[in-house]
Amino acid sequence: MDSIYQFKNSIAYALFGLKHILKREQNFRIQLIIAIVVIGFGVYVKLSKTEWIAIIILISAVLILEIINSSLEQVIDIIKPRLHGQVKVVKDMMAAAVLVAAVSACVVGLIIFYPYLVEII
Repeated sequence: MDSIYQFKNSIAYALFGLKHILKREQNFRIQLIIAIVVIGFGVYVKLSKTEWIAIIILISAVLILEIINSSLEQVIDIIKPRLHGQVKVVKDMMAAAVLVAAVSACVVGLIIFYPYLVEII
Protein backbone atom coordinates (compact mmCIF):
# COMPACT_ATOMS: atom_id res chain seq x y z
CA MET A 1 0.00 0.00 0.00
CA ASP A 2 2.90 2.36 0.70
CA SER A 3 4.21 1.95 -2.83
CA ILE A 4 0.84 2.99 -4.28
CA TYR A 5 0.82 6.05 -2.00
CA GLN A 6 4.39 6.91 -3.02
CA PHE A 7 3.49 6.48 -6.68
CA LYS A 8 0.48 8.81 -6.31
CA ASN A 9 2.71 11.38 -4.60
CA SER A 10 5.30 11.10 -7.36
CA ILE A 11 2.63 11.71 -10.00
CA ALA A 12 1.26 14.67 -8.02
CA TYR A 13 4.73 16.23 -7.72
CA ALA A 14 5.39 15.72 -11.42
CA LEU A 15 2.06 17.30 -12.35
CA PHE A 16 2.84 20.24 -10.06
CA GLY A 17 6.17 20.67 -11.87
CA LEU A 18 4.43 20.53 -15.23
CA LYS A 19 1.85 23.09 -14.08
CA HIS A 20 4.68 25.33 -12.86
CA ILE A 21 6.57 25.20 -16.16
CA LEU A 22 3.38 25.79 -18.15
CA LYS A 23 2.61 28.88 -16.08
CA ARG A 24 6.09 30.40 -16.06
CA GLU A 25 8.01 29.31 -19.14
CA GLN A 26 6.94 30.94 -22.41
CA ASN A 27 9.31 28.86 -24.55
CA PHE A 28 7.80 25.64 -23.19
CA ARG A 29 4.28 26.87 -24.02
CA ILE A 30 5.37 27.81 -27.55
CA GLN A 31 7.03 24.43 -28.06
CA LEU A 32 3.94 22.67 -26.71
CA ILE A 33 1.68 24.57 -29.12
CA ILE A 34 3.97 23.65 -32.02
CA ALA A 35 3.89 20.01 -30.85
CA ILE A 36 0.08 20.04 -30.80
CA VAL A 37 -0.02 21.51 -34.33
CA VAL A 38 2.45 18.87 -35.56
CA ILE A 39 0.42 16.09 -33.94
CA GLY A 40 -2.77 17.46 -35.47
CA PHE A 41 -1.18 17.60 -38.91
CA GLY A 42 0.19 14.08 -38.40
CA VAL A 43 -3.33 12.83 -37.68
CA TYR A 44 -4.63 14.69 -40.72
CA VAL A 45 -2.09 13.15 -43.12
CA LYS A 46 -2.21 9.71 -41.42
CA LEU A 47 1.46 9.25 -40.57
CA SER A 48 2.85 5.72 -40.50
CA LYS A 49 3.76 4.07 -37.20
CA THR A 50 7.45 4.65 -37.87
CA GLU A 51 6.85 8.32 -38.62
CA TRP A 52 4.81 8.66 -35.42
CA ILE A 53 7.62 7.10 -33.40
CA ALA A 54 10.10 9.62 -34.80
CA ILE A 55 7.74 12.56 -34.22
CA ILE A 56 6.92 11.51 -30.65
CA ILE A 57 10.59 10.96 -29.77
CA LEU A 58 11.57 14.35 -31.17
CA ILE A 59 8.71 16.24 -29.52
CA SER A 60 9.52 14.54 -26.23
CA ALA A 61 13.23 15.34 -26.57
CA VAL A 62 12.59 19.05 -27.17
CA LEU A 63 10.08 19.35 -24.31
CA ILE A 64 12.26 17.36 -21.89
CA LEU A 65 15.31 19.46 -22.74
CA GLU A 66 13.29 22.62 -22.19
CA ILE A 67 12.20 21.36 -18.77
CA ILE A 68 15.80 20.50 -17.88
CA ASN A 69 16.99 23.88 -19.19
CA SER A 70 14.40 25.77 -17.14
CA SER A 71 15.14 23.71 -14.02
CA LEU A 72 18.87 24.24 -14.25
CA GLU A 73 18.39 27.95 -14.91
CA GLN A 74 16.45 28.22 -11.66
CA VAL A 75 19.15 26.33 -9.74
CA ILE A 76 21.84 28.53 -11.25
CA ASP A 77 19.88 31.65 -10.31
CA ILE A 78 19.86 30.45 -6.71
CA ILE A 79 23.64 29.93 -6.60
CA LYS A 80 24.52 32.77 -8.97
CA PRO A 81 26.38 34.93 -6.47
CA ARG A 82 29.12 32.31 -6.27
CA LEU A 83 29.49 31.78 -10.01
CA HIS A 84 28.98 35.25 -11.50
CA GLY A 85 30.91 35.20 -14.81
CA GLN A 86 30.13 31.61 -15.66
CA VAL A 87 26.37 31.88 -15.19
CA LYS A 88 25.71 33.43 -18.61
CA VAL A 89 27.90 30.87 -20.37
CA VAL A 90 26.18 27.94 -18.68
CA LYS A 91 22.71 29.32 -19.45
CA ASP A 92 23.71 29.94 -23.07
CA MET A 93 25.01 26.39 -23.38
CA MET A 94 21.77 24.97 -21.99
CA ALA A 95 19.76 27.12 -24.40
CA ALA A 96 21.99 25.86 -27.22
CA ALA A 97 21.10 22.26 -26.32
CA VAL A 98 17.39 23.07 -26.65
CA LEU A 99 18.05 24.92 -29.91
CA VAL A 100 19.97 21.98 -31.41
CA ALA A 101 17.15 19.61 -30.45
CA ALA A 102 14.48 21.96 -31.84
CA VAL A 103 16.31 22.52 -35.14
CA SER A 104 16.95 18.78 -35.48
CA ALA A 105 13.27 18.10 -34.81
CA CYS A 106 12.32 20.66 -37.49
CA VAL A 107 14.64 19.06 -40.04
CA VAL A 108 13.32 15.57 -39.36
CA GLY A 109 9.77 16.93 -39.35
CA LEU A 110 10.32 18.50 -42.76
CA ILE A 111 11.72 15.23 -44.09
CA ILE A 112 8.68 13.35 -42.78
CA PHE A 113 6.02 15.89 -43.76
CA TYR A 114 7.43 17.03 -47.13
CA PRO A 115 5.82 14.22 -49.21
CA TYR A 116 2.46 14.88 -47.54
CA LEU A 117 2.75 18.62 -48.15
CA VAL A 118 3.55 18.01 -51.83
CA GLU A 119 0.43 15.83 -52.13
CA ILE A 120 -1.77 18.49 -50.52
CA ILE A 121 -0.40 21.33 -52.61
